Amino acid sequence: MSNIPAFGLGTFRLQGQVVIDAVRTGLELGYRAIDTAQIYGNEAEVGQAIAESGVAREDLFLTTKIWVENYSKDKLAASLEDSLRKLRTDYVDLTLIHWPAPDNGVPLAEFMTALADARAKGLTRQIGISNFNIDLTKQAMAAVGKDAIATNQIELSPYLQNPKLVGFLQEQGIHVTSYMTLAYGKVLGDATLGAIAQRHQATPAQVALAWAMQRGFSVIPSSTKRENLASNLLAQTLQLTEEDMAQIAALDRNGREVSPEGLAARWDD
Repeated sequence: MSNIPAFGLGTFRLQGQVVIDAVRTGLELGYRAIDTAQIYGNEAEVGQAIAESGVAREDLFLTTKIWVENYSKDKLAASLEDSLRKLRTDYVDLTLIHWPAPDNGVPLAEFMTALADARAKGLTRQIGISNFNIDLTKQAMAAVGKDAIATNQIELSPYLQNPKLVGFLQEQGIHVTSYMTLAYGKVLGDATLGAIAQRHQATPAQVALAWAMQRGFSVIPSSTKRENLASNLLAQTLQLTEEDMAQIAALDRNGREVSPEGLAARWDD
C-alpha cells in the first residue's frame, strides 16, 4: 500500500513570492504534503519557504516531477539532484514522471528504469507516474514492477471522472492522486455541488475535495488565499452520503482541462 498523504498543497502556476507565501501559510495551517515539479520553476522558492517554516523535514512529504527534457538515463538522476539542491533537502518522498511524452525519443522503459535507479541511490523514497493512460501504466509496471509505482497523478474532477483509468489503477492497487480536482474553479459554480454544500454547511470546493477523498484519491489543491487554504483543509472532515456521491457521479462530462500536444498520450475513453 502506498503511504501518500490524502491531502496536500499543490503549487502549479505559483511563482516567486506568491509560492513562498502560499507554502508558508499552508505549513502554518497544518499542511504537511507539498507537490511541485521541475517545470513549475518554483522548487527553490518552495525550498526556501520550507526552510524558513521551521517544520522538521521528517514531518513533511515532498513530491516533485521530472520534466521531459530530463528523461534520458544520463540526465534523470542529475536533474533530480538539482531539484534536491533547490528544495534544500537530501531526498524527496515521491518523484513522478510528469508526462509520458510518447514521441520525445526516450523509451518509456529507459526513463522508468532511470527513475527506479534514482530511488535506489536514495534521492527519492518512492516513485510514480503522472498523466499515464492504461496502456502506458501497463508498460511502466512491466519496466519497474507494479509494486514500485506508488501513484498515478492524473487530472480528476467531478466533471472528469476517468472511470476506466481509475478502475484499472484501483484494480492494480496503484494509488490515485487527483489534480485539478476543482477543474480550474469551474465546478465551484455547479448547482448540484452547491446544493450538496448547503445541506452540509460546507463549500462547493470542500464537497469536490471530499468526493475525491471518499473515492480513495489523494488531493493537492492549491490556493494563494489563507481563507481558502484553511477552508480546503476542512474537506478532510466532511462525510458525504451515498446519495451525494451518486449525484456527483452523474456530473461526469469528460471535461478535461489539460492535455498538452506531444506530452499527453491518447486518453482512455
